[in-house]
Amino acid sequence: MDLKASNLCLSADVTTARELLALADKVGPSIVVLKTHYDLISGWDYNPQTGTGARLAALARKHGFLIFEDRKFVDIGKTVQMQYTAGTARIIDWAHITNAAIDAGKDMVRAMAEAAAKWKERINYEVKTSVTVGTPVSDRFEEFEDIEEQTVQTDEKGEPYRLDSLDQYPRDSRDIDGRKGSIVSVTTVTQSFEPADSPRLAKTNERGDDLVFAGIEEPPMDRGLLLLAQMSTKGCLMSKEYTQACVEAARDHKSFVMGYVAQSNLNTLPDDDFIHMTPGCKLPPAGEEENGHIEGDGLGQQYNTPSKLINICGTDIVIVGRGIITAGDPPSEAERYRRKAWKAYLARLA
Repeated sequence: MDLKASNLCLSADVTTARELLALADKVGPSIVVLKTHYDLISGWDYNPQTGTGARLAALARKHGFLIFEDRKFVDIGKTVQMQYTAGTARIIDWAHITNAAIDAGKDMVRAMAEAAAKWKERINYEVKTSVTVGTPVSDRFEEFEDIEEQTVQTDEKGEPYRLDSLDQYPRDSRDIDGRKGSIVSVTTVTQSFEPADSPRLAKTNERGDDLVFAGIEEPPMDRGLLLLAQMSTKGCLMSKEYTQACVEAARDHKSFVMGYVAQSNLNTLPDDDFIHMTPGCKLPPAGEEENGHIEGDGLGQQYNTPSKLINICGTDIVIVGRGIITAGDPPSEAERYRRKAWKAYLARLA
């Protein structure tokens, strides 16, 4: 955040993979988090090495942002574990952050934390395997001068021994029935183990994959969870008791839960250092009163300005979607939001 002078998250609510990748590339320099909904994207390529998730990961490294899949997990622990680490999308492979609602109970958070830990253990090292095979280049034994490979032959007991050159073969090797024998080639299998502490080493081979935003280290293999504690929609049914349960679950799993999606700051104890991310952020058109009234979208969404969300509500990262996506020039509008949100954040810290 400090290096990019940004506390902006883009909610990339577009409908095609091409739009998603293009938007992430254009707006990436202004944001610190890209929020996705993979299940509304048509044309999502699920290939773990070269698909949409892998290409997003390459853009995240290039522009220095994290990927937040807004999956809103809520189910029994075992089901959530499989949804998170397996299935078609394999969210855990490419999304640094995801979120969950804990209507199913706090044990669901523990289940996700355990799944993330096991996943990290499995991919801690990559196994590189190389196989080479020596293949005869001639159909006839007589053409030995063109063959420089080592071969394997067996003795009377069936034990293999190595011949340094094919000159040691008889020039006309045939069975009793007259059939010509065949040369046995040498197959070499080599394995090496390489540490995979960074997603860059393991998952992608896309063009531009070697580009990393200057000054920002690649994200570690650890994954983070945001708890959906409060929502910005009108008539939201999340009660105070529900929100408090989210706070308790976060405190119980601080190594995995990084913060909340919330409308107010929930850090009330000295040791609470959770990140708060807040949707429903919108600026009026350029030139209008910044803190004036902003209409909702008619579908329940309510909006607030970056200044109010950061300085009054106490959020850390503002989430902006349509305010940027539908603008005539999304990169320029993203910069406008970034400047306003970062200015408000610095004012709060001061």
